[in-house]
Amino acid sequence: MMGGPRRGGAERSRDFKGAWAKLLRYCRKYWPAMIVALVCAALGTVLTLAGPGRLSEMTDLITEGIATGIDMAAIARIGFFLIGLYVASLLLSLVQGWIMATVTQRVARSLRSDISKKINRLPMAYYNRTSTGDVLSRVTNDVDTIGQSINQSISTLVTAVTQLVGSLIVMLWTNVAMTGAAVVASLIGFMLMMAIMGRSQKYFTRQQQRLGELNGCIEEIYSGQTVVKAYNGEEKTIRAFNDLSEKLREAGFRAMSMSSLMQPLMSFIGNFGYVAVCVTGAALALSGQISFGVIVAFMMYVRYFTQPLSQIAQAAQSMQSAAAAGERVFDFLGAEEMSNESGKTAKLADAKGAVEFDHVRFSYEDSEQPVIRDFSAVAKPGQKVAIVGPTGAGKTTLVNLLMRFYELDGGQIRIDGVATDQMKREDVHALFCMVLQDTWLFEGTVRENLVYCTPNVSDEKMRAACKAVGLDHFIRSLPKGYDTVLNDSVSLSQGQKQQLTIARAMIADKPMLILDEATSSVDTRTELQIQRAMDELMRGRTSFVIAHRLSTIKNADLILVLRDGDVIESGTHEELLAKGGFYADLYNSQFEQAA
Repeated sequence: MMGGPRRGGAERSRDFKGAWAKLLRYCRKYWPAMIVALVCAALGTVLTLAGPGRLSEMTDLITEGIATGIDMAAIARIGFFLIGLYVASLLLSLVQGWIMATVTQRVARSLRSDISKKINRLPMAYYNRTSTGDVLSRVTNDVDTIGQSINQSISTLVTAVTQLVGSLIVMLWTNVAMTGAAVVASLIGFMLMMAIMGRSQKYFTRQQQRLGELNGCIEEIYSGQTVVKAYNGEEKTIRAFNDLSEKLREAGFRAMSMSSLMQPLMSFIGNFGYVAVCVTGAALALSGQISFGVIVAFMMYVRYFTQPLSQIAQAAQSMQSAAAAGERVFDFLGAEEMSNESGKTAKLADAKGAVEFDHVRFSYEDSEQPVIRDFSAVAKPGQKVAIVGPTGAGKTTLVNLLMRFYELDGGQIRIDGVATDQMKREDVHALFCMVLQDTWLFEGTVRENLVYCTPNVSDEKMRAACKAVGLDHFIRSLPKGYDTVLNDSVSLSQGQKQQLTIARAMIADKPMLILDEATSSVDTRTELQIQRAMDELMRGRTSFVIAHRLSTIKNADLILVLRDGDVIESGTHEELLAKGGFYADLYNSQFEQAA
């Protein structure tokens, strides 16, 4: 199973406006639903703001009625009106929440789907410069961050701004003097809040950096546990872990200490506003300029006015995180893809397997040093072609070019006379089955792993392939045999994994075969058994075998010896030994080491 690091914490966007512009354009088909949701949020807030005014009327009626008699009918009308007002506000909020939750989940699903499709359209060169963990982080963490921000930040921002502006307008309309007192009190608290946020930001950044370092340390220790124990490095790793843990504790303590001041500060702002309103309101009431009900209404308006300040700050921070995540996602979606091949019609319905390399040249992206300089060779149908040479000679690169995982810088590769660049990539891939040195299994049953992308495979064919590689007895000993799910609870050795991938290639039964150190992880006895099975598999098929152990390719029809991207020798095993050249030196050096 694959895994990768997850980004933690809020990252700052390089281009906040540009990232959100791209995100909103991506969501354009959901704009009508989002507008309805935001209108519902704004209307719900407006209805909430209308409540204190009617509550002020109720308070005045009660105050006046103490001396002359309370008008219960009027109070009941106001009470039922307030209930209806708040119920309507609640319903609008529920509608807004349901719409935004639906939109965000669909946007997140669409982003993941587009990323998944994009992965298959990107050239292999992209993955040479981008780690698997980074790609996984974009699919998971970044998309989740975007979804959460759309769901929470936008609606929160609209609600908070509406509430802030609306409460300010209503307060000004009700009484300017008391509004001034409330605004001044809130501004003092808001300035303190911004000062704390400015100072705490660096501690939060430092906390996330320390957390990343600690997670990296844990990952290294966990993945290298065997080496740590073998070299008695437990104490050293514990010291390193404790040091990073202490740094995280220190940064986290400062960040949390600063952050914990926010809630008390908001309470202080609210209470300070209440005091200012009460003092100002009392003075105005004593002079007969306002009624007692206005003071009651203003105490609620102060809460409505101060509450959005922290909400706006949190929404802005969340939107900044979403902008950073959006940049990463849209950078990935905007990466240069492989060329469109819908217009190519060349196809080999019945491939014979004649392969010709004609002056092939290739170098990796951003590299001035060519890997394949001027490679030419011919493989006849049904031949077993071995490719040997020192590390870095270009053996695996040559196979990747044959499969069109990379595009040539010059020359041509032809199969049965048809240039591979004239065929669609998937049509080229359909001609080969591959067994690589690095095995790949997915979480699923043994059967599903064996018949991967090969339709209509009979049980007899599947078992015959497993018997040929010596894996059938082991599989039948598993709890559910071929229907056993391969996961963390079912442990396969590296050799068994490789046997399974070899059996997968035998089941695929393609016209041509590529083996890249296919028996490197099995013992000698199993290797001999697999070798016999592979010889049977390769019979009648053009096969390309990359091998470091030259003893495994003695029976090859053609051995190509590569050095520095060029074929320096070619021939059979006996012919190359007789020449006494570079191949003979390689073979004899391995023989001497074995002896």
